[in-house]
Parts: sequence; C-alpha cells; structure tokens
Amino acid sequence: MTDRVIAITGGHGVLGRAVAEAALACGLKVAIIDHAPGQSVPEGVLQLAGVDLTDPASAQTAIDTVAAHFGGLDALLNIAGGFVWQTTDDADPAWAKMFALNVTTALNASRAALPHLKAAAEGRIVNVGANAALKSAAGMGAYAASKAGVHRLTESLAEELKDTPVTVNAVLPSILDTARNRQDMPDADPAKWVAPADLARVMLFLASPESRAITGALIPVTGRV
Repeated sequence: MTDRVIAITGGHGVLGRAVAEAALACGLKVAIIDHAPGQSVPEGVLQLAGVDLTDPASAQTAIDTVAAHFGGLDALLNIAGGFVWQTTDDADPAWAKMFALNVTTALNASRAALPHLKAAAEGRIVNVGANAALKSAAGMGAYAASKAGVHRLTESLAEELKDTPVTVNAVLPSILDTARNRQDMPDADPAKWVAPADLARVMLFLASPESRAITGALIPVTGRV
C-alpha cells in the first residue's frame, strides 16, 4: 500500500476522516475533496475544499489537481453524500437532492478519475451504498432510491472496466456509530452499529492491490444489527 495515492470525497465527514486516518496509518498518500470549507488536516494531506462534485467540471478539476500533485491516482473512495428522512407526501420532496448528493457526486468523481485510474497498475473505485437500499422502510424512499442508484452505478461501471486494471466495488453499511446518530436514537444500542474505523478498514482493503479479484461487489457491513 505504501506510496499509493487515494482521493477521498466527503473527506471532512465522520467516515471520511476515519478513512483518511486509517490511510495515513498505512502509509498512503491522501487527498481530501469536500464541499465544506477547509479544515485542519494532518501534514502531507492534500485538501481541496469548497468543491461542488455535482458539477462535472469542478469534479474534473479537483481530481486532476490530485493526480498532478502526487504524480498519479490509484484509488478513489466516493464517500460524499447525504441523508434525509421524509415521507413521500412531504411538501418539499428531497428525491432530486438525494440523487444529486449520492449518485451524481459519485458519477462525476468516477468519470474524472477514470483516465488516471486506468493508468495505474491497480486502479480502484470504492463507493458507499447503503444496506437500507436493499429493502426500504417508511421515510427512507428518497435516500434508499439514491443509494440503490449507487449500487447500480457500481455494478455497471465494474462490468465496463473488466478489461482494465480498475475494479469497482461498494460497501453497504447499516447505522454508523456517530455522535449525531447517538443523539437521534438515544434508546438504541450503539454497540450493535458499525464503527467508522471498522468500515474504513473494509474500504481500504477494497482500495488495495489485494482486492484485485473482487469487482462489482456490494458488500454489506452491518455490525450486529
């Protein structure tokens, strides 16, 4: 893994930070791409803040900047996204917003990264789907539908790239153990949830050369739920 370059979209979120920390511990070269303003990052991390990944040109500029800075790109981890709980009769439907945040960001970043990943010896794309998208529930329609789109993007892109060194997979987490989720679900047992650090390890395996035999996989990471 040493000297491999990874780009993490949504790198300032809870999961993004966990992945970045784990990647640095493995000796990887890390770039963080996020729509949020710049934050304090460890030395050596390339930070690209204020990037609108729903815009193809902005995504292309960000990815090309990463590749130029490090001299290439080996893996793209698409973590950028969003969540909303709302019923179908909500006065302000979030379906388009969820599609933009979860599918369009992954699509634009992946399209921008493909030339660089194809030039790498072992190119990788790792997306974040959702276990909730396998069977939705009340209030989860917009979110689950958008994450199902991520699943289909993962599968189709993996098939398209089977004659290249690039693999494409997705992790399907259940509930992440975050401060916000603990606040929103005070009666739940967070010990049954997925620790961001544990999900990060799965994602980094999929971003590594050792995962070369896996592509098009949707891998549940569901803790003890």
